[in-house]
Amino acid sequence: MKRKTTVIVLFMLLAGSFAYGQTPSASELLRRVDDNEIYSTLEYEGDMIIEYQNRRFVKTMKAWARQNTDSFIEFINPEDRGTKYLKKGGRLYVYSPDTEEVMLISGHMLKESMMGYDMSYEDNIENEILVNRYDPVLGGSETWNFNGAARDCWILDLTAKRRTESYPKQKLWIDRETGDCLHYELFALSGAKLKEYNLLRVEEFGGRRFPVEIEIRDLLRKNSKTTMVMRNVVLDQPIADSVFSQRNLER
Repeated sequence: MKRKTTVIVLFMLLAGSFAYGQTPSASELLRRVDDNEIYSTLEYEGDMIIEYQNRRFVKTMKAWARQNTDSFIEFINPEDRGTKYLKKGGRLYVYSPDTEEVMLISGHMLKESMMGYDMSYEDNIENEILVNRYDPVLGGSETWNFNGAARDCWILDLTAKRRTESYPKQKLWIDRETGDCLHYELFALSGAKLKEYNLLRVEEFGGRRFPVEIEIRDLLRKNSKTTMVMRNVVLDQPIADSVFSQRNLER
């Protein structure tokens, strides 16, 4: 059975299709959002473009992911070459070529920025689908500017079922025609907006609309945003078990 894949970055920005003009229930809409992320494996090359306090950094990577538990990423840009991350069984490990050691990311470190971009380690190890974590309410509809075009969107408001969620509230803008999630926002319990995501570009792979470029902003970091760009995307092709191993991390 194919399951949701979580990778080191939130490239799973939800693509699908809806019957235009019909009003889905909140539960149906959220389930479709989850279903749009279902595939068995993902492989890609990508760039992480970080703009922070008037400085710009570009990190290049190769990444593999399988189901909703395993992912492996290797950075290949000169400054970070050889840095590797392995996510397996809900745990995240990092290998540093400087120390030649593997470290488990845990505790307070999970809240820290990952590789200096606008997501934390904690953001990248969440496995469960949204329908298991949040109660949805359909918040009406409005337009969203997507690449210069006004798109009609459903608004979906999510409230966490558990107090342990990093983001007790979420808000999603879902294109009524394509099903693409064009924008979403993450909130603290107080209602303060913490992060926001914008879809920038979608490509089709075998009839599937798939997000290949997104923008991420951590609103607690002044003058900060990260643009994620995917290339050479391969979906649902076998990936060897050895990719997701400690041996590969230390190699």
